[in-house]
Amino acid sequence: MKFKRIIPVVLLLCTFLAQAQEPARIPGGISIAFKAGNASELSKYMNATVAIVLLDKEDFYKKNVAETILRDFFNNYPAKDFVVRHQGAKNEAHYAIGSLKTEKGDFRVYFLLKRVGKDLLIHQIRIEPDNGK
Repeated sequence: MKFKRIIPVVLLLCTFLAQAQEPARIPGGISIAFKAGNASELSKYMNATVAIVLLDKEDFYKKNVAETILRDFFNNYPAKDFVVRHQGAKNEAHYAIGSLKTEKGDFRVYFLLKRVGKDLLIHQIRIEPDNGK
């Protein structure tokens, strides 16, 4: 009789533990925006202020300025493909590392997201040339 009571509790506990260890998921729209080279779509996932490290630019920018900087980048380096290589989370911060292929070369992309209310928003974007290292 005790087994009949214990089994549901064990199943519930296993389900809870499996969900707690589930890897962090970056919103799919971010990957789609990078893959398409769409700065406007990417800006929908940005915080009001975003740290950008991109070629000759490195600073904190308002969302609309960050969108313009990324639009200029995508105009100069048209995107061909984007793949998230690694993603994870620590506390309330989520991050991803991806590979961006453009018509003029490959780049490594890092971005950091934090929860703002119910939304997960980009707080930092770093795009560096991928020299195969």
